[in-house]
Amino acid sequence: MGCSNCGSANGKPTGCKSHGSCGTGSCNRMNVFDWLSNLPFHDPASECRVVEISFNQGSRKDFFRNPTMQIFEKGELVSVEGVGGFDVGEVSIIGELVRLQMKKKNVDEYHPDMKKIIRRATDRDLDLLRQNKAREKEAVVRSRAISRQLKLDMKVSQVEIQADGRKATFYYIADDRVDFRELIKIFASEFRVKVEMRQIGARQEAGKVGGIGSCGRELCCSTWLTDFKSVNTTAARYQNLSINQSKLSGQCGRLKCCLNYELDTYLDALQQFPDNADTLQVAKGTALLIKKDIFKNLMWYVLPDSNKQYPLTIDRVKEIKTLNQQNKVPDDLGAVEVNTGKPKEEELVNVDLAGQFSLKTLDRADRKKKIQRHPPQQQRRNDRPPQQPPRGK
Repeated sequence: MGCSNCGSANGKPTGCKSHGSCGTGSCNRMNVFDWLSNLPFHDPASECRVVEISFNQGSRKDFFRNPTMQIFEKGELVSVEGVGGFDVGEVSIIGELVRLQMKKKNVDEYHPDMKKIIRRATDRDLDLLRQNKAREKEAVVRSRAISRQLKLDMKVSQVEIQADGRKATFYYIADDRVDFRELIKIFASEFRVKVEMRQIGARQEAGKVGGIGSCGRELCCSTWLTDFKSVNTTAARYQNLSINQSKLSGQCGRLKCCLNYELDTYLDALQQFPDNADTLQVAKGTALLIKKDIFKNLMWYVLPDSNKQYPLTIDRVKEIKTLNQQNKVPDDLGAVEVNTGKPKEEELVNVDLAGQFSLKTLDRADRKKKIQRHPPQQQRRNDRPPQQPPRGK
């Protein structure tokens, strides 16, 4: 997914050296714009010596200490400390912006157990990385088959193998708690790696798999969304959306995360609408509220034994509500006319010396002529003369 400026040469990514200001935005999935890269810092002693490294195309990120005097640029591949060996990742953030990310994620910059960067990735490191990454698809298929044989209620969604091949992380989805003690033993003997089981949710799985949403763009969870907030049908009701599970659900099978994006705007706009206005008493009966239009500041009601919808202004609703509290019933709702934006079809009129007539009469005359010239097939079949039976010899 990289652009043409970020190509590779001799198996190594060249990098555009743009410090996060990629024009295409496709250097990695969780791309971060380093807006502090051009600011001068004159105190080398206070410079941040921690670098954020991304793994597996940005689906996983972690912080590593840079004990060497080397200066790494965004997009470079480096070898870092792993479990019993090393791993290869890509530099995603450097400099002062790392401190802000660490503060956001509550990570101590001077933690003694923080892993370190070993060196820039060599050719041998990249060869091992490619060999072990090629094993991941086969490991997913084999691990799913083993879990089915053990009759475990779980689904292995992804397998991530360390660059040196000494450790493998199995990401799985399960509704309930799974006892995979026997499964870990089989995985360790089958793949000859140190096994780590990590449970993820359906939204995290969709972010790892990726795809195109109903809006035509890449999924938010696979591009920029990192924290997932709970979404319920109340957010759809506030936005006057029909509760259609197929339309409101994303590729993960859960409600779409974008239902929360405009929820605060709707909640702020609904504060000016009157409360306890679900029903209004008029002479024709009890009017029921069906929806609120925050863009036109209208409230739509329906009367009993009628499917017609009546739009009312907020002031009119408050007026009727005040009359109902005084035990008074107005004659009608006092609905307003709403412009739908569709122009009315005007009938073309031609004026002749003989008078005024519509052009639709000419259309009817042309239609009759066509019928006379080309009668229907059944009529032509009936107009044919009956065929004589063949005479015998």
